Amino acid sequence: MRAYLREENVVSRNELYALVWSAPMVKVAKQFEISGSYMARVCWNLRVPRPERGYWAKLAVGKASEKPPLPEAQPGDQLSWTPGEVLQSPPRSRVVAVPAHLPREKSPRQFTGIHGLIRDAKGNYDTGYKVEEGQHLRPYKRLLVDVTASRAGLDKALAFASDLFNALESTGHRVLISSPADRFTRAHIDEREPLPKKPDGEHHYYCSRLWSPQRPTIVYVGSIAFGLAIIEMSEKVERRYVNGRYVRESDYKPSKASARFMDHSWTTTNDIPCGRLRLVVYAPHSGVSWSILFQEGKDRALTMDIPKIVKSIENSVAVVVEKIREAERQAEIQRQQWEQRQEQWRQEEDRRRIAESIKESREQLSRVIENWARVVSLEQFFAGVEKRIQDLPEERRQEVLKRLTLARDFVGTQDPLDFFRSWKTPVERYIPLSMRQSTASEAEGFEGPRS
Repeated sequence: MRAYLREENVVSRNELYALVWSAPMVKVAKQFEISGSYMARVCWNLRVPRPERGYWAKLAVGKASEKPPLPEAQPGDQLSWTPGEVLQSPPRSRVVAVPAHLPREKSPRQFTGIHGLIRDAKGNYDTGYKVEEGQHLRPYKRLLVDVTASRAGLDKALAFASDLFNALESTGHRVLISSPADRFTRAHIDEREPLPKKPDGEHHYYCSRLWSPQRPTIVYVGSIAFGLAIIEMSEKVERRYVNGRYVRESDYKPSKASARFMDHSWTTTNDIPCGRLRLVVYAPHSGVSWSILFQEGKDRALTMDIPKIVKSIENSVAVVVEKIREAERQAEIQRQQWEQRQEQWRQEEDRRRIAESIKESREQLSRVIENWARVVSLEQFFAGVEKRIQDLPEERRQEVLKRLTLARDFVGTQDPLDFFRSWKTPVERYIPLSMRQSTASEAEGFEGPRS
């Protein structure tokens, strides 16, 4: 069984399916140093069927039931598991994906109650970073459903999210937190009400410090993913700083002592959550800029618009598909342009390296010639000295010979051929791309002797 455990410790659905049907769950789990119950959760998350209780005992006596096939993966399914990663609960609905352009049959099953993503997220908002009273909450955990609200507006936001997710899944669309393998991106979410107009430039450069989830919340309409973000909008409110905290200027009531002494306070204008919700439906694909907004007014709750929201998402499939295709076309154009720039850079660098290798080779050869001439000149000089001292008296000749030996030792013995052998040709210094490509082509065309 360890043949399935690859070096990167990533286990695919097919590998997990083969593992759990080859040995009892406890033995399989032992390979990953986890419990059998945790291994069962992994199977549930990856939608991998596993043997029922007592299967192996029945198998030993030939009474085991037939092994069910591995179901095909649906859009948004987790396709692999890495030991040690945080498990994410799979969506409740199991609607078979169909091409986006085909009509879908309404699922007869109606989902009610608190949606699983909301039920799991509720408790995480109680523990988070400290925020001022009336500000948006910032939970520590980021692998949560994409809902951002203040403490006062949290229950309303979560209730709307649950109703919306149930309505989408009742229509046959899957709602889940996206898988890391999908590499979806979350759109820029602006909480301000109303949204500033784009021409003034403020909206484009606005940087929000709100909490954001680790991965987008996704609804699949067929095989097309839409991002969902629910946020409590904010409005500009004038506030006064009194006794160490800010209060709304409309709620500020001067103390009785203010009749004689002025309060030591000041006012400022801030964006404060207003209790009204905004839903942002967006395309979570890289390079695709598309979104639609739904927000409630003072006299109309956003929950009343859920049927219209579901219909709008369904009617937007064709638009998003075309934008995805256009983004893919633009990405392909950019890739080709990048490859052209890379090839241009390689050619320019190749020409530079060729010129550099020629220059360095020529300079080295000049030094070799100079060293050759110097060594030959020294040898001629020493030979001339030896020839001249032959006619000197013995005592003086011995004295000059000693000095000649000292001079040779001082200069050192050098072979002119060593200089020449050290010289490198331009091709030895750098092989041009043209020569590399021709060599590679010859190697690919050579088939070798046939047996």
